[in-house]
Amino acid sequence: MMKRKHPTHRNGHCRIVLTGGPGGGKTTAADLFRREMGDKVVLVPEAATMVFSGGFPRSNEPQAIHAAQRAIYEVQRNLEDVQAALYPERVLLCDRGTVDGAAYWPGEPHHFFDEMGSTLKQELARYDAVIFFESAAVGGMGIEGGNPIRNESMEKAVELDHKLRRLWSQHPKFMLVPHNASFFKKISFGLAVLDGIVSELGCHERRKKR
Repeated sequence: MMKRKHPTHRNGHCRIVLTGGPGGGKTTAADLFRREMGDKVVLVPEAATMVFSGGFPRSNEPQAIHAAQRAIYEVQRNLEDVQAALYPERVLLCDRGTVDGAAYWPGEPHHFFDEMGSTLKQELARYDAVIFFESAAVGGMGIEGGNPIRNESMEKAVELDHKLRRLWSQHPKFMLVPHNASFFKKISFGLAVLDGIVSELGCHERRKKR
């Protein structure tokens, strides 16, 4: 497959990804942070939810998974690029990122990046920071929630959590939000981490200078 061009300029704003295994609380944290920060933040919604809820079939057959992950990757990249173009002065908060597909891809992660015409290094470079919300399944708790497309078992959720962490933890600005029996405490900790990252990266200062 032809290699992609990966632009290095991102309009001067911060791009932060929230990720983790199923049932980690990242979507809740992203929505709360956006509500708190108002027009300083723009949210990039989870591409997989958009793809599957829009009618794309979900199957455990390997070729079907390949097709789905290719679609999700393209939607993810383009969603980020559209939001960056529309809101160049805001913090871009991504509910999952382009690396996630490698954990869902049957086979080795590098096969996913080869298929996408990219590399793990190039995809990690799209983001200024990564905040990883560990799945509740790691602590033996249920992952049932408000997402109707979620179909992972507890065992699968733990497996995905570990795969995702191995990939994303290679980012130089990786922060872990560990499982906590108290969802409130976990989300509060995650929001504090996110707020700290935004301040550390100088996102607000960058915005004011533009």
